[in-house]
Amino acid sequence: MGAFLPLYSFAAVILLVIHGGLCVDIIGGREVAPHSRPFMAQIWGSNFSCGGALIKQNWVLTAAHCQMKKGKVVLGAHSLKKHGEQIQTFRIVKQIPYPCYNDKSKENDIMLVQLDKRATLNAAVKLIPLPTSDDDPKPGTICTVAGWGQTSNRLKKPSPTLREVNITVISRQVCNDKRHYNGKPVITENMICAGDKKGKKDSCLGDSGGPLRCNNVMRGVTSFGKSECGRADGPGVYTRLTKQYLQWIRTTIGGA
Repeated sequence: MGAFLPLYSFAAVILLVIHGGLCVDIIGGREVAPHSRPFMAQIWGSNFSCGGALIKQNWVLTAAHCQMKKGKVVLGAHSLKKHGEQIQTFRIVKQIPYPCYNDKSKENDIMLVQLDKRATLNAAVKLIPLPTSDDDPKPGTICTVAGWGQTSNRLKKPSPTLREVNITVISRQVCNDKRHYNGKPVITENMICAGDKKGKKDSCLGDSGGPLRCNNVMRGVTSFGKSECGRADGPGVYTRLTKQYLQWIRTTIGGA
């Protein structure tokens, strides 16, 4: 997940750089069928953008490093250029990053965004269910990540359509070794490391905040990566939906 920054802020690149890195677009993936991922949200700021997942009609789950002063949320999109009747746009009422988020260690890179009104659920806009357990995906598990991030390290622009890639969970021991992150930052139990042994499959700039799904269950949030997306020594890192985070989410959104 190369430099994960909110979709396009170079400052975000440091975060999103997601992977503690700086890339956040889908590398080595494919375009999905229009509206086949109806839970996907686009979060747009004045100079960058991120992804997110609709978890309640007026709440989106994303990464804490995607926080912005002014922004909007778009649901029901597939193409960035051709917005059809399915599009729904919202103002952001609140941005609630996890209380202990640390932009240096990348710990707790998760945030809730409250919309100004409730989304209308239909074929193009649906909720993604929160997991009923905080299972930690085992190394070798195949997961998917989607977004409108850049698809090449050379072309610094977002994908015109929603794309998705299959990535494989990598053990934290491997991810923390000298050939990978070498403890900078430390990949903790609150994170999932996923990519490809040969590289070239990754999230990238602009994909930050999007959901990581394993066996069709949301298990994480796109967080950070190295400055160059798709490197074998810099797999993407995702905030894992632990019991602690899930409890915080449910308590925060409550009946709102």
